[in-house]
Amino acid sequence: MEDLAAPAPPSGGFTYLVATSQALGLAVILVLGAWIGVYRGGIAWESSELQFNIHPLCMIVGMVFLQGDALLVYRIFRNESKRSTKILHGLLHALALVIALVGLIAVFENHKKKNAPNMYSLHSWCGIAAFSFYLLQWLLGLVFFLCPGVSFSVRSRYKPQHVFFGVFLLILSITTSLLGIVELLLFKIRQVYSSLVPEEVLANILGLLLVAFGAALAYILTRDEWRRPPLAEELALSMDFKTLTEGESPAGPH
Repeated sequence: MEDLAAPAPPSGGFTYLVATSQALGLAVILVLGAWIGVYRGGIAWESSELQFNIHPLCMIVGMVFLQGDALLVYRIFRNESKRSTKILHGLLHALALVIALVGLIAVFENHKKKNAPNMYSLHSWCGIAAFSFYLLQWLLGLVFFLCPGVSFSVRSRYKPQHVFFGVFLLILSITTSLLGIVELLLFKIRQVYSSLVPEEVLANILGLLLVAFGAALAYILTRDEWRRPPLAEELALSMDFKTLTEGESPAGPH
């Protein structure tokens, strides 16, 4: 008997591209770590100089790498239950928010210790906007998709907006990271910036890796054939849920 609950596996290119995206994401973190460790002295919360370095590390790990992986959950876990996938998706986003919050606290405390101004650059404006809307996106997703009292029609209407803003916020986060790289280079090596010194080369490589990571994720997320198809029991449950919440009759036999 044919197993209606097993969706067709994605093409081989999907597996290779997901692996490539993860390799690029890990490369981003390794190159960032090398930049901070070799040229910026490492990280330390109590040091007025090294506390700042926690900021780019946390923001890129949280707002770029983990956020990107959270978006891939529905593509990768095709055979798991929808609820389990939702929970994993939400937990990864929550972890990203916590790590990013640590990065924000680090930079604000660092500026306070140095009596430096806050929120004056384009990087900082984009960054606080990205974090604020990311938090709002997570809270709305929690309400619309995990709270049982929300009707099927409301969820259906909100879903396209949720998907759009998920991809948009990843793009905004990567763009903000690129602005931050340039800003940091101008602060630290302004006098030799045009000489393409080794630190600048490493930072530019980091920027290219961020762009490549974002491009790989965007390609995966925009391929319709790689979307997670609903399992047979999910179709039945969604029809039952719609019937219970809206009083409609199922369109076919369960």
